[in-house]
Amino acid sequence: MAIREWAKANGYPVSERGRVADKLVDAFFTANPEADEQVEKIELVRATARTPGVSPEDYAWQDEGPLGPIYTIVFVRGVDEHEALGRLGAAPENIRVIDGDEHSDAHTEIVTAHRAGDWAILIENCGWRGVRRDVIGELSRDGGEALGVMRHDYAARHDFAYGLDGELVTGLDPSSPGRRWGTSPDRLNQHLRELGIDPAADDWIDNPIPAVLALAGRISGVVITPELAERPVLGAAIPR
Repeated sequence: MAIREWAKANGYPVSERGRVADKLVDAFFTANPEADEQVEKIELVRATARTPGVSPEDYAWQDEGPLGPIYTIVFVRGVDEHEALGRLGAAPENIRVIDGDEHSDAHTEIVTAHRAGDWAILIENCGWRGVRRDVIGELSRDGGEALGVMRHDYAARHDFAYGLDGELVTGLDPSSPGRRWGTSPDRLNQHLRELGIDPAADDWIDNPIPAVLALAGRISGVVITPELAERPVLGAAIPR
């Protein structure tokens, strides 16, 4: 609250809710060095691969990548791109080729579709449908499997969802994966341990998005690269 009040008083744009941008936090403590001594310190844990496989280091491009600060990547096994887009909520008439200059706005969400082995990969530009409980259920119905990774630098938290056969099996907070929910919240614990994350601890993760993208990669066998976001490509414009 102190950082928000300081930011507003000094002309910085800041919302009333959600995550405060890192640059504002840094600016606040630079301007108020005495406040640093009053803050309860939290030790961050950096996720890193402990066994062979997809690693958070495979996502070092995230900080300067093409996807921006708000997106959701959805992995859907066993269906083609048209079917995956439809399950996400796209009407058939709204599925088309998406050009490079198309972006989501207040009325329409732009989603692009890609193929990686057995998986259809959907990238939601400034969207978060793929981590909703009802949507992850639809994406994984009829014996299917689906994952959603949401990055939202301005929301209260990022999000991760894993669905099987129409149910949310495991949801977790990427920044604090000790917070888990779903029908089987401990199902992915071994994968978390292999990424250096103790699922029983209350740790805060220093690199939450690379960590859960690596988690998704260990489940699916798919590594997302910046090239996967290239356009033009099949996709959809979905009314919000």
